[in-house]
Amino acid sequence: MKIKWQLEAFFSTFPWKNLLLFSVFLLIAFSFWLMAFFRKDNVEGQYIIPIKFINVADNEVFNISPPETIEIRLQDVGSNIFFNSFSRRDTLVIDVASYRERGITTLQGVEMQAHVRQIFSSGHSLILNPASISLELSKLQSKVLMVVFDGEITTNRANLLVNDNGMIFVPESVTAFGSQQTLDKLDTAVTELTVFRNLRTTSQLPIRIKEIEGVRFVPDQVEIHIPIEEFTERAVEVPVTVINVPENLGVKFFPSRVTVSFSVTLEEYRRISPEELEIVLDYNDFYRNGNGRVALTLTTQPASIVNPRLSPSSVEFLFENK
Repeated sequence: MKIKWQLEAFFSTFPWKNLLLFSVFLLIAFSFWLMAFFRKDNVEGQYIIPIKFINVADNEVFNISPPETIEIRLQDVGSNIFFNSFSRRDTLVIDVASYRERGITTLQGVEMQAHVRQIFSSGHSLILNPASISLELSKLQSKVLMVVFDGEITTNRANLLVNDNGMIFVPESVTAFGSQQTLDKLDTAVTELTVFRNLRTTSQLPIRIKEIEGVRFVPDQVEIHIPIEEFTERAVEVPVTVINVPENLGVKFFPSRVTVSFSVTLEEYRRISPEELEIVLDYNDFYRNGNGRVALTLTTQPASIVNPRLSPSSVEFLFENK
């Protein structure tokens, strides 16, 4: 209650009328200043405008890297300077081909100011930075390169990437433009490092070509087609067999058959025959094993199966004289 009384006492004694009167006078003073500013001549404004170069051939490059923006300083009536500061600025578009046809290799002086006047029709005393832009171009050599993926693709549990060779790029190749020395070092066009996560269906997605200094790729972006199919699990028993055994010996394995589990598409599930999977050991590779065990690997398998696992992954062996 005491705090409430103190607050009420503060607000009751605060000079609200004086503050309101001061605010009114401040607003009036600002209005007069703004009107005076709007009418004032020779007010200086500074603007940064992006530059866009058009009609440059894919196999041509600027001898001197052109600027991405131009800084413009001009003097104008205050109202124009004020509104130019808040309004959206256009891009300065430079048609390189039109100047080349007229034999102009450097944009400067009157030609430069004429471009700026397309954006700022009023004002005077233009100061431009840069004051000139070189339009000289050089021809580049070209080389067609196949696109190669750099990245990672993951799917949800029920789906898998069919195989790495199933990925298709649209287009499959791009044209690289650069010096002959630079192009001789390139065998492929590698994509930017990209990760596609948790894909559920076959997808076609955009992907950019990794930039290389001094090289221009056309196009610099392609589509990657990623085939995703629904997979299921299957398990079959496969016998362990051996080759190159001496005639006077026999080999027994414990166990003699192992379970091979793998992922396979629903379409290929029933087409897989256990006889298509083989585990063949070479006597010369394990007969000296002191622990009496040998690790197992699939030596033959259908191309359609994915991620095969053997259980057990190794077996014991025993030699018998015949």
